[in-house]
Amino acid sequence: MRMTPQRQLVLDAINELAHATPEQICAHVRRITPTVNITTVYRTLELLERLGVVRHTHLGHGAPVYSLDEHEHVHLVCHRCGEVDEVPCEALADLGRALRAAKNFRLDPSHLALSGVCGQCGAKES
Repeated sequence: MRMTPQRQLVLDAINELAHATPEQICAHVRRITPTVNITTVYRTLELLERLGVVRHTHLGHGAPVYSLDEHEHVHLVCHRCGEVDEVPCEALADLGRALRAAKNFRLDPSHLALSGVCGQCGAKES
């Protein structure tokens, strides 16, 4: 596939933003090229994901967020304040082994977002 300037700008935006929705990526790209529209961003994201360059994760009920494919970790999303934290995929190694043994299911923890209450919100409850 040919790397067009628009595709490169979308990829650069994902790299710079680390986790971003299509709208955030579009706003970032428009700082450099104001004529890029959201449709171009969505099509580019779809292509880059098909090629294995980026991946998306749903961190809640909103739009998916995109990151580079090599950016692998589990997302921890506080359903009170919306804070997003990360832990290594190895944190779910025991769960992965249990699922494999029980159901022959191969867990991809890098595509996961776990919902709960962060430490700060939990401390406010106590």
